[in-house]
Amino acid sequence: MNDMTPHEIEALNERHRQRMERKKAVIDAKIAAADKEIGIIIVNTGNGKGKSSSAFGMVARALGHGIKVGVVQFIKGAMSTGEEKFLRRFPDEVSFHAMGEGYTWETQNRERDIAKALDAWEQAKTFLRDPGVGMVVLDELNIALKYHYLDVHTVIADLLDRPVMQHVVVTGRAAPPELVAVADTVTEMNVVKHAFKAGIAAQAGTEW
Repeated sequence: MNDMTPHEIEALNERHRQRMERKKAVIDAKIAAADKEIGIIIVNTGNGKGKSSSAFGMVARALGHGIKVGVVQFIKGAMSTGEEKFLRRFPDEVSFHAMGEGYTWETQNRERDIAKALDAWEQAKTFLRDPGVGMVVLDELNIALKYHYLDVHTVIADLLDRPVMQHVVVTGRAAPPELVAVADTVTEMNVVKHAFKAGIAAQAGTEW
């Protein structure tokens, strides 16, 4: 930019203005066409970091709008996390249930893992039947489905039978294709770099 003449800068600015004008027209048309308001299913999956972090970011957003939230954590529960400690400060707005006993390589007991997953799904169904709960977070549900601790078709049937305006956020690696098919928004998070591979330990505030 420093090497450009005032005329060239003015021409560049005008081209930018015209591009943004065309882009605004396209985006405004899409916004006008998206006139439905309905509860959606959001799936965060993939091997990259940030699936649960994104989900709890949406929890904060929902709370800002006065929306009540129900959280069920599958697999997790052996240790307290930052999000649990924080959200338990809002018992009237958030009902938080960490119902796992740790990652599958730690528990090493499939029968007990299945029993815990089934208990967690019963709690999830309580939220999914309550129109007063505007958002339900099912953290690491995909892992429970991956290992067949829960039947994916039963889970999907319960999700589709929820109150019409209720949002559901599902996290975890390896989301099953059946769930992806019925979801409204699916994000796959991929790894570019991760500190753990450089020998940096998981730390409070960034990983848990």
